[in-house]
Amino acid sequence: MKYRSLIFDFDGTLADTLEEVLKIYNEMSPQYNLRKIQDDEVHSLRHMKIADFLDHLAVPRRLVPILLYKGTQTLKSRIHNLPLIEGMADILPKLRSQSQHFGILTSNSTENVQLFLKHHGMDELFTFISSTTKLTGKAKHLRSIRRTFSIETENIIYIGDEIRDVKAAKKAGVPVAAVGWGFNSPESLVGENPNFIFHQPSELQTLVE
Repeated sequence: MKYRSLIFDFDGTLADTLEEVLKIYNEMSPQYNLRKIQDDEVHSLRHMKIADFLDHLAVPRRLVPILLYKGTQTLKSRIHNLPLIEGMADILPKLRSQSQHFGILTSNSTENVQLFLKHHGMDELFTFISSTTKLTGKAKHLRSIRRTFSIETENIIYIGDEIRDVKAAKKAGVPVAAVGWGFNSPESLVGENPNFIFHQPSELQTLVE
């Protein structure tokens, strides 16, 4: 199958943000009486679905929107220090040259993504950036993207690093490629039965061949 419309998640898929995001969470935790994430539990957290992750850390659901908002704002001040996932600088231009639509759907802010892409000289590659403020709001946005650009299901694929990315794509009826270099472990992603599982960026080339 050759896909003409590639939609990427941002955090963990394109940008290496995991370490910084965990650091920001730990910085915010005292303010909301939340316990900090210990280094020795990161491995186990990578195997968890988002609901289990929140339950494990005893994060009340009512706090999730404010934590997302404040975390995103803090990340903005550090966005220039964040690296691209190794190998992405080489593969993204190749994928773009063989794609009609080349977008980003993220729960980070559009502004953060734009700043990051500009810093890495990649702001001209992408045809659109879409953002949702909800951890579980991507399915709705994927359906909206399909309608907006009149994309047939067989021509679009979502590429993400989390279990919730796989679930969102399936809910939206969109094929999905899971990448094993982000937040969720490759083992946990395989368990969600994505259409593809990739372990290094260069393997993404198979989506457009």
